[in-house]
Amino acid sequence: MRLGLIGYPVEHSLSPIFQQAALDAIGIPARYELWPTPPDRLADRIIMLRSPDIIGANVTVPHKEAVARAVDRLAPRAQRAGAVNTILNRDSQLIGENTDIPGFLFPLVRRSLPIADARIVVLGAGGAARAVIVALAEHGCRSLVVANRTLQRAEALVSEFGIGRALPLAPVLTDVLPATDLLVNATSIGWDGAASPIPVEWLDLLPAHALVYDLTYRETPLLIAARARNLPTLDGLEMLVAQGAESFRLWFGVDPPFEIMFQAAQEARAQRFGTNG
Repeated sequence: MRLGLIGYPVEHSLSPIFQQAALDAIGIPARYELWPTPPDRLADRIIMLRSPDIIGANVTVPHKEAVARAVDRLAPRAQRAGAVNTILNRDSQLIGENTDIPGFLFPLVRRSLPIADARIVVLGAGGAARAVIVALAEHGCRSLVVANRTLQRAEALVSEFGIGRALPLAPVLTDVLPATDLLVNATSIGWDGAASPIPVEWLDLLPAHALVYDLTYRETPLLIAARARNLPTLDGLEMLVAQGAESFRLWFGVDPPFEIMFQAAQEARAQRFGTNG
């Protein structure tokens, strides 16, 4: 039995490490593999997924939206998000799911953050931001700002989901930061360790209790600057493992060993990027 990660590139991914740790811990005789798939080979990969020895797959950039159009059926979460990050092979019928939504929420629920009452700012309007907004809407969020460099994209998301308001990633955003409880970086800015989605000086405007949540699962300038200001922070590793654990649950119908998965991911990240991510 085989599972894998579809994306391009995928070589950097920690998913095979923590998913294989879960498979081995439970004693499931399956291998989790990396399946690098350029866009022009995606159709061939979808055909391969129908093989009886394939249980399913995870999907990462740049294929989440394209896969949503290619599978046979979308689960409600995936349909609402317009993106698929998990595929289930059920008798050669491919079902698309989106576990990024519960994955994003998992660390916040674990920390008892009152999402419905929190004042939340989301940076970005791409696929990751879309999953975040779906998650927040489902949890009854009543105060949301979506900020993006291209204002029209943020406005489109706010209009589609009927939640919050849109702002540009510009100085006008500083007007809302003093009343923010949760700041989410849903952009890819920061992965290279050299840039921040907003000027780090703007973090001085946040209340002392504001949580800075960067979906990137390594150290970023935004997180470093937030910690320097004694703000609580959260990187994306917990979300990464949580979405993978939910995928595991869907594939096999059993609760995965989350702590084993998380420990394996932490160790792999430390080896690859250094102790701090």
